[in-house]
Amino acid sequence: MVSSVAIPSDTFKLGFIGAGKLAENIARGVVKSGILPASRISTAHRSSDRRDVFSSFGVKVFEHNHQVVEHSDVIIFSVKPQMVKEVVLQLKPSLTGDKLLVSIAAGIKLCDLQEWSGNTRFIRVMPNTPSAVGQAASVISLGGTATEEDGLLMDSLFGAIGKTWRANEKMFDAVTGLSGSGPAYIFLAIEALADGGVAAGLPRDLAAGLAAQTVLGAAAMVVNTGKHPGQLKDDVASPGGTTIAAIHELEKGGFRGTLMNAVVAAANRSKELSKN
Repeated sequence: MVSSVAIPSDTFKLGFIGAGKLAENIARGVVKSGILPASRISTAHRSSDRRDVFSSFGVKVFEHNHQVVEHSDVIIFSVKPQMVKEVVLQLKPSLTGDKLLVSIAAGIKLCDLQEWSGNTRFIRVMPNTPSAVGQAASVISLGGTATEEDGLLMDSLFGAIGKTWRANEKMFDAVTGLSGSGPAYIFLAIEALADGGVAAGLPRDLAAGLAAQTVLGAAAMVVNTGKHPGQLKDDVASPGGTTIAAIHELEKGGFRGTLMNAVVAAANRSKELSKN
């Protein structure tokens, strides 16, 4: 095993094994933020459509994955979970300890990634779909010999598509249940709010726009004010007013408990899938 070495933050090269939408979102964010020029990013893909997408903003597109590995200091595995083992084993001879390896594949544990690659300098990251608009919530867990400097590099890369947190890998099933699957819960809530607006007499376009902006604004208040969500709720729920009447209905319907149960159900399903 080659010991890990510091990767110069201003000269490193980034490679993606897998050229799907999430890899594209990360690459675009890294380029847009100025962390790396597109000329120091590479990937490989068989599909001409995906090749053209990456080429369109200056990313080098190789014919084969092993060329990406040889060309890169930091390698992000962004293939489907069921493909990770096969791909890592194919590339194992080139995955030396001087390269920092990163997986964004859901449900694939660090211990397996390290065993398959023969390299303990692995980091696992779980971003989510709002990466498409630069608002991802990404959780980072450092493996074996990954250093704090490696972690800071991940904070920088994934900070280009949103916000980052650090957590022990044992929390990743719960992370999956909350932020991984969470956007779908919010999309459902936005749709339901819009339907409520329509039921109350609003045109569909207006109802949908108001619902989405209201969720966006409420989230921004939680993030930007630092106040507890319960306090913000209390601030808008005046005595005998419309909001407290609506909250009463939500409580009767088990709104909070249902959301909590959804997160736990997704987390439990993540645990089941990671055992397969």
